[in-house]
Amino acid sequence: MKRFTKALAASALLSLTISAATAAETIKVGVLHSLSGTMAISETTLKDTVLMLIEEQNKKGGVLGKKLEPVVVDPASNWPLFAEKMRGLLTKDKVDVTFGCWTSVSRKSVLPVVEELNGLLFYPVQYEGEESSKNVFYTGAAPNQQAIPAVDYLINEMGVKRFVLAGTDYVYPRTTNKVLESYLKTKGVAAEDIMINYTPFGHSDWQSIVSDIKKFGSAGKKTAVVSTINGDANVPFYKELGNQGISSSDIPVVAFSVGEEELSGLDTKPLVGHLAAWNYFQSAESKANSEFIKTWKEYIKDTKRVTNDPMEATYIGFKMWVKAVEKAGTTNVDKVADAMIGISVPNLTGGTAKMLKNHHLTKPVLIGEIQEDGQFETVWETEGEVAGDAWSDFLPGSKDLISDWTKPMNCGSYNTVTKKCVGAK
Repeated sequence: MKRFTKALAASALLSLTISAATAAETIKVGVLHSLSGTMAISETTLKDTVLMLIEEQNKKGGVLGKKLEPVVVDPASNWPLFAEKMRGLLTKDKVDVTFGCWTSVSRKSVLPVVEELNGLLFYPVQYEGEESSKNVFYTGAAPNQQAIPAVDYLINEMGVKRFVLAGTDYVYPRTTNKVLESYLKTKGVAAEDIMINYTPFGHSDWQSIVSDIKKFGSAGKKTAVVSTINGDANVPFYKELGNQGISSSDIPVVAFSVGEEELSGLDTKPLVGHLAAWNYFQSAESKANSEFIKTWKEYIKDTKRVTNDPMEATYIGFKMWVKAVEKAGTTNVDKVADAMIGISVPNLTGGTAKMLKNHHLTKPVLIGEIQEDGQFETVWETEGEVAGDAWSDFLPGSKDLISDWTKPMNCGSYNTVTKKCVGAK
């Protein structure tokens, strides 16, 4: 019996040793996206994108000779829960990197946890700027890579004189609209020609708001809506535009959070001609994009599923992370973060994405027009890539700030006038 007990203990110890060794042989990748709640309409696809990229990389042998192991959690569109889930990924699951968040409020919730525990987050969605963390790489657009060019297009190409800034009530729309309001005034737009409106997440009753927009647009000046409405609230918003007979020729809408995925759930006929500003459309013609679309449809086993801008931003971030880990020879956060600066990978529109010292990318800017099939036809684009600016030139507290995470500066908010770092290093 004693020999049996000793053998059993030895067997259990061997099992634990093998289990620990096996765990050490994988690189854990956190996936922090809402799979339920109001943002699931947008975020579930990004979870699937990360899993597809991990599967692809594992077929190539993984990274540093180790397989990638996804750790998927659902923060359920609950902003405080994002922080709790992030803490679990870093302390319990010991992930080496996390791809996640959509809304800025979720990113803001996660940020102190990532910085406290020295994690690494890749954030793949357009945002309001006014931030640069040593622990975050922003692969979505900053305002100068989406919002500002979109307004320029409306003014210069469409002759718009009045602007409705309509957004969901949280940090991204409010800060972006502060930037846009200030910018519009520098372009000679009067305060009375700017209407600002905010609605809660999941807002569904748009009748009175759309009626107000229609009335605002009847003053004899060309009017447009600049939309930072996020999540599933877009569905009833666009339906109500159609219900009240507002066409793109009457009051065009340019959206910053509506892409192919959101349009796939809508009757697009009344929306033809409305616009969106992104850095990628599925309709982009390039060899890399054709291969990406083919891989996506095969992976998801649904030929009707579409691709979109945050998917490309996720793709770029993932490819850059792999290159940085291989360059650093380790998954150590500090060494990978240093290796990330200057990394370049092909984007999906035929150009190149480069990681800058401020943890932002170079990106092309595209204005697309909604088509009946739910795709976008590019009607305008920048000649090349635009460098992402972490701090807006149109906000008093930001115009003198720059971000540079290389030595000797190593600061996310360096004041060029006082020559001091005004934020955390």
